[in-house]
Amino acid sequence: MVSAAQAASTYASEADLLNVALLGRTAKQWRDANPALESNMRDSASVQQLLVLANMESLNAEFIQMGLSEGDRLQKLNAVAIRQMRLWRLIIDVTGPDFCVSD
Repeated sequence: MVSAAQAASTYASEADLLNVALLGRTAKQWRDANPALESNMRDSASVQQLLVLANMESLNAEFIQMGLSEGDRLQKLNAVAIRQMRLWRLIIDVTGPDFCVSD
């Protein structure tokens, strides 16, 4: 049986894998670089980054099911993040910065 501490550690590790693939740093690295901010890394992410992150979470689950190593998953997820963020930049360039903002 997995202990609560083991489950928390595994979750944090997977979250950091996604953070590194999308944002280039772990949550701790972000906190260390932003000590004055009370929010966390994901609270400071853009709407587009959060949408890409949600896609990456689903893909990561599939990659785990496929038996891919952590290193392979990181490479694939980073490539996905780059492609999707480029697409979001293109969409915003065409539609304007308020594309994903609602009142």
